[in-house]
Amino acid sequence: MCQCDNSEAVSGPCYPSSLTDEMWEIIQPLLPVRDLRKGGGVRTYGDRLVLDSVFYVLRSGCQWRMLPRDLMPWDAAHRWFTKWRRDGTWDRVHDELRRQVRIGAGRDPEPSAAVIDAQSIKTSEGGEARGFDAGQRTTGRKRHVIVDTMGLLLVVAVTSASVQDRAGGRAILARLAADFRTISLAWVDGGYANSVDSTLLSWARDALDIVVEIVKRTDDVKGFKVLPRRWVVERSFGWLVRNRRLARDYERLTATSEALIKVATIRLMLVRLAGQPSRWSHESHRKTAQANTVEDLIAV
Repeated sequence: MCQCDNSEAVSGPCYPSSLTDEMWEIIQPLLPVRDLRKGGGVRTYGDRLVLDSVFYVLRSGCQWRMLPRDLMPWDAAHRWFTKWRRDGTWDRVHDELRRQVRIGAGRDPEPSAAVIDAQSIKTSEGGEARGFDAGQRTTGRKRHVIVDTMGLLLVVAVTSASVQDRAGGRAILARLAADFRTISLAWVDGGYANSVDSTLLSWARDALDIVVEIVKRTDDVKGFKVLPRRWVVERSFGWLVRNRRLARDYERLTATSEALIKVATIRLMLVRLAGQPSRWSHESHRKTAQANTVEDLIAV
């Protein structure tokens, strides 16, 4: 049985996606503090219940309208998620947690090198920025991400799947240079520069003072092979799609997609900082219940 001190929930135990007490202690100081001088009524739902509701949608992949009744109403949860996206709360919390994780691992707070890659993902019908990726034969969107050497997210941009890696690479490299002046080296795959168009490398060196290095795959190797540096960002994509809401892009706005990717990374970093394993199912609870049942039978 869960022992989390979450008295804000309406009823019942918390879910595998819910914050533990240790995780809540880490993130609580980073959340915005309400200015009572501006007035307003007493809040019905606290920040912890907001986070539990958002994490539930992210991990389970359900619609907002299908939030369980022992969490907060779906419209209130979506309203707070959108508010924190627009005022930059998710960005500030994400960046501070990344610094804490890097410091805890013995790294500098700000990275000096990065890895870039893109992932095409299918979308539901409708929504903005939806196109066809001829290379991957996927209709949907493309996630352009930059991670540090630990696989932690630095920059994310969601575009139509029809946007080429070279065009998307220019956009996120410009954002990387503006937000992280300490980075001077970035690794990419062969899709970002080839014999037809390799201007990305010279442009990044001259305009951004960032050396872009291509990690190529040897032609004589068949099948899957772990490539240096590139495996870091591929692992990050694997972390993201373990959240069912991110296994497919269901959002109508690309800004919402980018925010949910950061929320997924926020929870991952909270788990690391709290020193707890990720809970992806009720398997541990079932085993505990079965063991207790057997012990009870023996006692009888």
